Amino acid sequence: MATLLEQLSSMTVVVADTGDLEAIRKFTPRDATTNPSLILAAAQIPAYQSLIDEALHSSRQLLGSSAAVEEVVHEALDEICVIFGKEILKIVPGRVSTEVDARLSFDTEATITKAHKLIGLYNDAGITNDRVLIKIASTWEGIKAAEVLEKDGIHCNLTLLFGFAQAVACAEAGVTLISPFVGRILDWYKADTGRDSYPGAEDPGVISVTKIYNYFKTYGYKTEIMGASFRNIDEIIELAGCDLLTISPKLLDQLRNTEDTLERKLDAENPVAAESQMNMDKLSFASMMEADRMAHEKLDEGIGGFSKAIETLEAQLAHRLAVLEGGAAFSHAVQEIFMLNDLDGDGCITREEWLGSDAVFDALDHDHDGRLVQDDVRSGLGAALALTTA
Repeated sequence: MATLLEQLSSMTVVVADTGDLEAIRKFTPRDATTNPSLILAAAQIPAYQSLIDEALHSSRQLLGSSAAVEEVVHEALDEICVIFGKEILKIVPGRVSTEVDARLSFDTEATITKAHKLIGLYNDAGITNDRVLIKIASTWEGIKAAEVLEKDGIHCNLTLLFGFAQAVACAEAGVTLISPFVGRILDWYKADTGRDSYPGAEDPGVISVTKIYNYFKTYGYKTEIMGASFRNIDEIIELAGCDLLTISPKLLDQLRNTEDTLERKLDAENPVAAESQMNMDKLSFASMMEADRMAHEKLDEGIGGFSKAIETLEAQLAHRLAVLEGGAAFSHAVQEIFMLNDLDGDGCITREEWLGSDAVFDALDHDHDGRLVQDDVRSGLGAALALTTA
């Protein structure tokens, strides 16, 4: 019997949710997606240090010897995202998603400018626009930026999508792809209701993506749907047939090692009848998001988490630049990641508290108990990111 991964790949485009090039080679997905959290995790792998160093050297050369460390690091961050993207495109036959700085999520013009810069770096390397998705947070400002970029021939992946209003606005803006966060929706409902678990078909994240899928297919929107941020393979099984699913290496392994019959749950040719079509303007968007407590809380939390991941990566790059240029390592401690995420102060970080990428949490959670203690964080991120214990 075929494995679940083999069957899923026959009805859905499987995307690897990782910056680890070896994991991408192992699972041979069509596409891959990255963000600063995933690159932060990948940057801890010694084999990739040369890619980091390449970007720092290149950025220093571009800006000159007198440029401040902060300027070099900001430039290098864009270079690193594209360098990892270029390496990924040597492996996958399809597209790579490269993320705009989450700190620009509420600035339409800045997002457009950053997207043009990133796609320009890809173009300079001989990579055409059809192989790159620019990843943008699904704020109203981000969606409006994506609408402009799509008209410019730059394809977009709208991420941190939790609510129906975000999905409808993206479809009307003509974006190429949306990434609803299935697992993070489940996290919110478990915390809000006190329930320990939901069966796959009752999973709130699954229900959300199913509703969006049927709405898009009923009314002929071309925007693709890529379910993301999965907690278990049951969520994936319930979304078999979705346009794309981006899956962490841990869950890809489970699918690859499980033999069972996989039923198509979503069918573009026969969508379940959807609710009446709506038109989304800024006022309607704001009203629907305000009414959806889960969506606006998770969006704000997600932007905060991705922003912290960028700041952590910038601090690590600054440390590395000092080493490369012969200076002493910075004496100040890098962000106290543990203290930022231990929201209830109980001495451990649960997945629900973690504000960064799910893939980074999985990488740090070596014993797979769903909890991070200080030793997990310290050993996982390495000496350059060691936290003070005082």
